[in-house]
Amino acid sequence: MFHKFSPIACLTLLGLALTLAGCAGGSGGPARETSGPAPNANGYYKIGNPYQIDGVTYYPAVDWTYDETGIASWYGPNFHGKYTANGELYDMNALTAAHRTLPMPSVVQVTNLDNGRTIQLRINDRGPYARGRILDVSRRAAQLLGFDSAGTAKVRVKILVQESMEMESLAQRNGGAGAPPPPKLAALPLTEVNAEALAPPPGTAAAPPPPAANAPLTPPPVVALDASPAPVPDQPPPLSQKVRVLPVGKSQIYVQAGAFSRADNALHLKERLAPLGDVKVVGARVNGVDVYRVRFGPIKSVDEADSLLNKVIDSGIKEARITVD
Repeated sequence: MFHKFSPIACLTLLGLALTLAGCAGGSGGPARETSGPAPNANGYYKIGNPYQIDGVTYYPAVDWTYDETGIASWYGPNFHGKYTANGELYDMNALTAAHRTLPMPSVVQVTNLDNGRTIQLRINDRGPYARGRILDVSRRAAQLLGFDSAGTAKVRVKILVQESMEMESLAQRNGGAGAPPPPKLAALPLTEVNAEALAPPPGTAAAPPPPAANAPLTPPPVVALDASPAPVPDQPPPLSQKVRVLPVGKSQIYVQAGAFSRADNALHLKERLAPLGDVKVVGARVNGVDVYRVRFGPIKSVDEADSLLNKVIDSGIKEARITVD
């Protein structure tokens, strides 16, 4: 399963080199965007248009079923105080993350599959650039998840639907390309109105005449209100920094070159990739459908997986990725 995000900003080679050097764990940092509204401290609601990185097309979209495993990295000081892809100022001490395709903002639950530590993060940026990463988290998030020193971790990333909807509702008040347009009200027709005094019904008294124009008016009584309505916030309260620990089993790293509904297509790709190492076809059932995955692994470390992934991609399999089972 591959995910995609909106058009990234044009970068010079020098700018790209500086970006790649500024992120821990070899993630390459988040993607930057220049299209859309001017920056806003509270952030805009944004989805975005398809774009490409290394020949792979990513399509940003609302996906309430998103649940993926892979490798996460983190980014910090070199981006602190700079604008994120949805117009916020990046705070490396806040609980935020960069994702390639989920709407901004969204809320995800991120679990470190090595230690079970899990927290909620708000997606407010695009990225990562690096091959083999599914998420770039803030420095504080990496500290809470327990991988700030290592730089990377095996993670599970799952969208939280209700929390994401609440974030979306608040962010849409700030505008943005993904916000719904304001409702258009049709003009009411103008008609001529005739006024005519009617006699009172039989057996009833006529209403008293209106006071003269210069007659003093009795002011209505003053009604004290208990309190004024609470203003609607422009941004949600910060997420809790409380860490839960979930039970996790042993997980392993793989490089997946592809997944097919037909076994013969999987076997054909396996033969093509055989010179690169021990590649297997593994059957699985996903949402009631049989699929055939072409995989290398298990692989001992993220560094080894990165090296093998680069070889597979350079052989022409652009959508190969690192996965964790």
